[in-house]
Amino acid sequence: MRGVDLELPARTLVRISGTNGTGKSTLLRLIAGIDAPSEGRIDGRPRTAYVPERFPGVLPFTAVGYLRHIGRIHGLDRRTAATRAHEWLERFGASEHAGTPLAELSKGTSQKVAVAQALLAEPELLVLDEAWTGLDAAARAELDRAVAERVAAGATAVYVDHDPLRLADAADAVHSVSAGTLIPAPASIPGAPPPSATAAGPQVQIIASGPPGEPPPDGLPGTPEHEVRPDGDIVFTVTAPYSDSLLRALLSARPPWHVRQVEHREATKVSQG
Repeated sequence: MRGVDLELPARTLVRISGTNGTGKSTLLRLIAGIDAPSEGRIDGRPRTAYVPERFPGVLPFTAVGYLRHIGRIHGLDRRTAATRAHEWLERFGASEHAGTPLAELSKGTSQKVAVAQALLAEPELLVLDEAWTGLDAAARAELDRAVAERVAAGATAVYVDHDPLRLADAADAVHSVSAGTLIPAPASIPGAPPPSATAAGPQVQIIASGPPGEPPPDGLPGTPEHEVRPDGDIVFTVTAPYSDSLLRALLSARPPWHVRQVEHREATKVSQG
């Protein structure tokens, strides 16, 4: 890598793109602190979790034992580490393998353990290198939601994935790596507008009402677009990965908002010639 200058603000989702062998994994390892730069410096790295491209499954642990161990390394007490280990295995559909030795897990289940270990300590910086590879459809969707939850909670997530549509509608910036050089995304340039919350892709519309005359809360997850209806209700439109976090934010606001309807729909993309 040469001439890399990258800032990763809190509450942002950043995609790193590029062809094989250009340096994407190297950049992610530097960001995560797995490797150190031979020149230059990396400042301000918060509590970090990392999912490597290849998970080292040959370790002397069961699935849940490994997650408890990682939780303890992250500073969780024993009970919290055990509780979160089981919760994340259940979320990714792997709870029946909690007592299975890592070496005996299938590739897909091993990958579920790999992503679970990165999420259970609620990191402030989440680095994912092809983390969706090997997961079944339900687990991929769950990881989408988990990433959106971390960003909505104020974390930064940086990821690489071979699927060009992976979280494409939720990403705040897409940077390219070519021959060891980072090409910053236009949207990341100071003063450039953020990407639309209603780009092409699955979306969710949430119809809700709040205190009379009060605008929507600031900093809502996914930066949803909103429209005020004649009856005073507000229609929020957000990309699907952020819908759960947006619902929680509305329901936990003080005073809470009343959610009247949630509708999933496919977005349409209009091109002008």
